Amino acid sequence: MATVLAIETSCDETAVAIVKDRHVLSSVVSSQIASHQPYGGIVPEVASRQHVEIVNSAIAQALQEATLDWSGIDGIAATCTPGLLGALLVGLTTAKTLALLYQKPFIGVHHLEGHIYASYLAAADLQPPFLCLLVSGGHTSLIYVKDCGHYETLGQTRDDAAGEAFDKVARLMHLGYPGGPIIDRLAAQGNSKAFPLPEGQVSLATGGFHRYDSSFSGLKTAMLRLTQKLQQENQTLPIEDLAASFQATVAKALTKRAIACALDYGLDTIAVGGGVAANTGLRQHLQAAAQTHNLRVLFPPLQFCTDNAAMIACAAAEHLQRGHTSPLTLGAQSRMAIADVMQLYAHS
Repeated sequence: MATVLAIETSCDETAVAIVKDRHVLSSVVSSQIASHQPYGGIVPEVASRQHVEIVNSAIAQALQEATLDWSGIDGIAATCTPGLLGALLVGLTTAKTLALLYQKPFIGVHHLEGHIYASYLAAADLQPPFLCLLVSGGHTSLIYVKDCGHYETLGQTRDDAAGEAFDKVARLMHLGYPGGPIIDRLAAQGNSKAFPLPEGQVSLATGGFHRYDSSFSGLKTAMLRLTQKLQQENQTLPIEDLAASFQATVAKALTKRAIACALDYGLDTIAVGGGVAANTGLRQHLQAAAQTHNLRVLFPPLQFCTDNAAMIACAAAEHLQRGHTSPLTLGAQSRMAIADVMQLYAHS
């Protein structure tokens, strides 16, 4: 397999990694959480400026940790879509410049395909077809992985992504940002059955509910009304119980849809990707349900759940191995359906 250096700057992490044959030779991640915390969310301009400041030193550190120089690199990759446009441009421009300078193939990578490939880093024997449950701050999708570059979205959120719901609920409980890790930590001390909450379902025009699509806006509203009611009654908010009840509801909703989808399509493996893949409640619910149905569930190591360049490099290495390279004219796109991944490559 090819040895690929990849740059990931789609949001608020500046990441560089080198991967060979699904083995991570180095992985550098510089988080910007502290910079964005005062604003309660990501400020795109701040993110872009910090990427510019950090990316060169991150590249040098990745090469040093892998004990490689540019002669040992077979291809250079970068996330090109989806993400914050200004942030994407930093990594994309850097990667294309290096590819030109060192005469290496350039590979543009779809960020969601990277999250799918995070599971390959944990399980070297993983092969398509399988189902990917991709849950992050910006995405909640059930993706049928047919082959490298060939994907079909079977289910998705109709409103907030799961990670976004965690952030918003944490904000209404004044817990800080990012909400996912905080709620996960508090939920461990709480009673998940303390407050019954609506799971959120998507109605079908023909009647009934969608088996795979999610909706978290109703759950978020229910949490708002519940906290307001408790405050009006002059009660101290039972933060741990609220966190546990909310987390369990999200985990059950995601688990139900993932299991139904895998069974309906005859897929025996569910690979989970994205920041919410680190959530303890989701891991416990999904693993328990999968065991009941004799399904295999794969969670990436915690460091590869959140945005990182190792997953981007892993995806790029397989594309390069198959002769898929990108033109140096490839631009950044804030959005792109994962079904359109192969548009990023000139086939050879």
